[in-house]
Amino acid sequence: MLSNKRKEEVVELCKKLISQKSYSGEEKNVIDILKSFMIKKGFDEIIIDDYGSIIGKISGKLPGKKILFDGHVDTVPVEEENKWEHDPFNPEIIDGKLYGRGSSDMKGAVAAFVSAASYFAEDTNRNFPGEIYVAGVVHEECFEGVAAREISKYVKPDYVIIGEASNLDIKIGQRGRAEIVVETFGIPAHSANPEKGINAVYNMMNVIKAISDIVPNEHPVLGKGILELTDIISSPYPGASVVPQYCRATYDRRLLVGETKESVLEPIEKVLKKLKEKDKNLEAKVSYAVGNELCYTGNKIESERFFPGWLYDKEEKFIQDVKIELENNGYSPAISQYNFCTNGSHYAGEAGIPTLGMGPSIESLAHTIDEYIEIEQLEKAADCYYHIMRALLK
Repeated sequence: MLSNKRKEEVVELCKKLISQKSYSGEEKNVIDILKSFMIKKGFDEIIIDDYGSIIGKISGKLPGKKILFDGHVDTVPVEEENKWEHDPFNPEIIDGKLYGRGSSDMKGAVAAFVSAASYFAEDTNRNFPGEIYVAGVVHEECFEGVAAREISKYVKPDYVIIGEASNLDIKIGQRGRAEIVVETFGIPAHSANPEKGINAVYNMMNVIKAISDIVPNEHPVLGKGILELTDIISSPYPGASVVPQYCRATYDRRLLVGETKESVLEPIEKVLKKLKEKDKNLEAKVSYAVGNELCYTGNKIESERFFPGWLYDKEEKFIQDVKIELENNGYSPAISQYNFCTNGSHYAGEAGIPTLGMGPSIESLAHTIDEYIEIEQLEKAADCYYHIMRALLK
């Protein structure tokens, strides 16, 4: 399927994507590159949604299923660029490795599946059942699954392939995550007369101690539903000679399948209720953090930070169909779960759409100094995506 010319084309597209800085909210140049490539390759439909994500469509000549390939095009910022040996936005190939920010996370996968879709259409003369959609998604680094909601609303896919790095193994689930905010409220006073106020930080100390006794659920496959304190801030800050009237603590909560917004907050709410019964001066509440960001389109993207977990049985037919097709073409994919959160939080966790992950490179290269992707992995990913199309579009 992948001639030398096609291999070169996949690598060249990946290099073009890497060359454009695309921090969350600054993805326009990368989207423009993908749009030009899709036009050149004769995609039947190309749209850019309100958030700025791009969706390309190739229709088969026969009715059938819709398959969506999802990959985010935003990257985390480059910190301490002076520590990079290779320019993060001037991609170069050395010893079979393509260096640059976003190479593994995850412009390599996007280049691979967009190219593979065009090759599949060309080789079959579009004589296949169904429709292929490819999506370059914005703002994933801020909100896993939020921009994806608009994409699945438009596409209504029957299957989703997440292109996050998996070393070409098949991923059938992940823990989700939530950011939980606990707040305590006090009464300000001069610190020379602290008895005239109520110290919100002291109240928070009692709350944190009680929360530490909560034992989150555990799943036999996904592991522990972690609840970990990640930051504390009080107000006013700095608090010179004043008793703090406000304190906020943030917790990272790793979510398991079946956990809901209500079930995750319930044990913390019970803790707060019990503490309030003992201390009538305690004023405290718990909620989810809410984030909002500005898209390059000028629109705002906003959401509570609650991104569900998901998991499929490895014997599910669509998973086995993909595995068998890949094995028949020389690959040996293991089946496991992602260790991080992906847009699958929406597709599988919220919308219940059959979803699996497969992508080039290894996940530990994401967000690193001198991030790279192996050329061999990039080329094989395009081949694997081609075979996934063949497996699911029957």
